[in-house]
Amino acid sequence: MNLSSEQAAELRTLTADRHVTADVALRARIVLWAGEGRRRKDIAELAGVSARTVDRTRTRYAEGGVAGLVERKRGGGKEQVPPQTRGRVIALTRMTPPPESGLSHWSTRTLADHLKRREGIKVSFHYVARIWREENLKPHRSGTFELSKDPAFAEKVADIVGLYLDPPGGAVVLSVDEKTQVQALDRTQPVLPVAFAATEKRTHDYVRHGITNLFAALNIATGEVVGECKPNRNGANFLAFLKKAVKPHVGKEIHVVLDNLSTHTIPDVKAWLEKNPHVHFHFTPVGSSWLNQIEIWFGIITRQSIRRGTFSSVHVLVKQIRDYIDSWNQDPKPFTWTATTGEIPAKVRLVAASVRKLAPLACLEPTPDDAGRPRVPGCRSPTPPLMVRFPQF
Repeated sequence: MNLSSEQAAELRTLTADRHVTADVALRARIVLWAGEGRRRKDIAELAGVSARTVDRTRTRYAEGGVAGLVERKRGGGKEQVPPQTRGRVIALTRMTPPPESGLSHWSTRTLADHLKRREGIKVSFHYVARIWREENLKPHRSGTFELSKDPAFAEKVADIVGLYLDPPGGAVVLSVDEKTQVQALDRTQPVLPVAFAATEKRTHDYVRHGITNLFAALNIATGEVVGECKPNRNGANFLAFLKKAVKPHVGKEIHVVLDNLSTHTIPDVKAWLEKNPHVHFHFTPVGSSWLNQIEIWFGIITRQSIRRGTFSSVHVLVKQIRDYIDSWNQDPKPFTWTATTGEIPAKVRLVAASVRKLAPLACLEPTPDDAGRPRVPGCRSPTPPLMVRFPQF
């Protein structure tokens, strides 16, 4: 291969230029060595490539000059899956699996298998997983709902949400409830703690050492929690805890958000409220304890402290709950409530409409049959479907 002095100088410039990639510089050296008259075998050994690569590089230079040594753009891969298939994956993911599949929800593999067997569409579960990530689809997740039968639902929602979003000036709003039947569970064998490259391990069987009842009050403005464990949940214990919760706020108007539990309205509690007119109760609608912010905190302590805990006695359980509350109050953070009084009833009405479509003749409350036995939900009854009153806004 014969090179002119200009061509040789141009190739040497390429080998010395730090902005040139290593692949291009190597190809330039191969052409230079070929121009010096070296043998094909020797060039391949010097460059650490195959003899075929030497021939290909010489051909590229002969056909395109220096430009032929530059890495050629590779064409993009062909679209293997048509847009219709992507749309079908998204559509199926957003629907419950058909009854004949026997599935409660989709996984990437079951969806890919369904498309192959039932619709003749062949895609891998990796493709389904990629679509789910791109569209933020999570069909494995599920939730719960309950339609309130409280005729004053809208009024109570407006009252409580108003306290959250715009509390009275200078007043204190406490969210109060009880977490009952907290079990002191111990494993039959010691728990293997977290170790390098190993997760925590525990036995599936356990020993139950007893229960306790956690009374708690959340200050929605500061996020601070007052908590106390009692062996029983009754009106006397509730009143004793209530006095403890309001004691730090002497001289202020106190608004207490709580549910409709019978222990909250016993005569002793009513008498105490009459003697303390600065304390005001605000009850959540029936079946709507999710409106109470303390329920959020109960979920947090359950996940972070109780559920995976092992307790050799109720005393150990109570101590861990106290320690958690103390740790929480070292840096408390209030919850940010965003749902408005208009959004909540609107969402409830949507759920009620969906239930009516799915079970137009279902009744919320079992009605007795001819023998006096209660019918199960889903019965045919003259009772109007879903006896829930939703005021219009």
